Amino acid sequence: MYRAPALLALIALIAALYLARAFFIPLLIGILASYALCPAVDWLVKCRVPRAAAAALVLAAVVGGFSWIAFSLSDDAAAMVEKLPEAARKLRQELSAARAGGPTPLQNMQAAANELEGAAADAAGGGKPHPLPIAARKATLAAPAPAPATWMSDYMLAQSGLLMTVAAQAPIVLLLAFFLLAAGEHFRRKLVQLVGPSLAAKKDAVRMLEEIDTQIQRYLFSTVLSNALVAAGTWLAFEALGVGQAPVWGVAAGVLHFIPYLGPVAIALASGLAAYLQFGSLLSAAAVAGASLAVAGAAGLLFTTWLQSRFASVNAAVLFIALLFFGWLWGIWGLLLGAPLVAIAKVVCDRVESLHPVGALLGR
Repeated sequence: MYRAPALLALIALIAALYLARAFFIPLLIGILASYALCPAVDWLVKCRVPRAAAAALVLAAVVGGFSWIAFSLSDDAAAMVEKLPEAARKLRQELSAARAGGPTPLQNMQAAANELEGAAADAAGGGKPHPLPIAARKATLAAPAPAPATWMSDYMLAQSGLLMTVAAQAPIVLLLAFFLLAAGEHFRRKLVQLVGPSLAAKKDAVRMLEEIDTQIQRYLFSTVLSNALVAAGTWLAFEALGVGQAPVWGVAAGVLHFIPYLGPVAIALASGLAAYLQFGSLLSAAAVAGASLAVAGAAGLLFTTWLQSRFASVNAAVLFIALLFFGWLWGIWGLLLGAPLVAIAKVVCDRVESLHPVGALLGR
């Protein structure tokens, strides 16, 4: 009886999250930033610094630190990025030269399909099979390969547009984080007032907010720790392999590892292209890309998923499915924000009696 309205409400919620993603994504980033920086602000407040001034100091330090890192590595990063198109062109030329001596497997498959189609038509007509003439076979084999699919470029264009939208809203994100940090307990007390006059309900709401604080801070700690391990491991592995600009590759691997699964793949492809241009060998390129994936898999994907599932008491399989869902919904930003949203949902479901079955489903 109630399933149809609930299903319609769920579909409407998903549609709203997708259509208003340019609003929800900066909002969630600002909230997560306030949770991440709250311990530093609390420490400054204990040192007799006014809360608003402490929030401004912490945000200024974070923005200044990231700006300094970006400025320090900008020249090496620009030189590294400039080499990628040349490496891609060189790799494409070699692959084209390698297949110039004969038909590609795709063309052979197409020719075989034509032969089978002709045989089936002859069998249906009752006549003897009439193989294609030799000239027709050669024309089939020599036919150009189908145009490459443009799904990757379309996807990257869409994600780049969303990235630019969020980057343009960076001042709004910083202001939101500042106001949340400056408000402190005052904003939490306002939220508690919404649950009603019942003292028991207010206590449950306070416990829920405190547990959400703990879960998000644990998630951010595990993410930063695993990304630091990925950055250091990638740096050391590339130094051992003799890859140029190894520190830049390490920093890039650590930053992109905030995007689960997709970030390590992007680093592996880019580093493989750069290594191919530097060493001129597909084997060396494969070794560098494989080392990047090995570091990300050992210190990142497996460690991060396990640690986050331990901290948030969330089933690792459920967390992976949630990342797939939010990645489909919001793209790269969904992969970044999916895990903390699942942790928050787990806390809420555990505290609301009617949602206990959902909390049990999300739990380990």
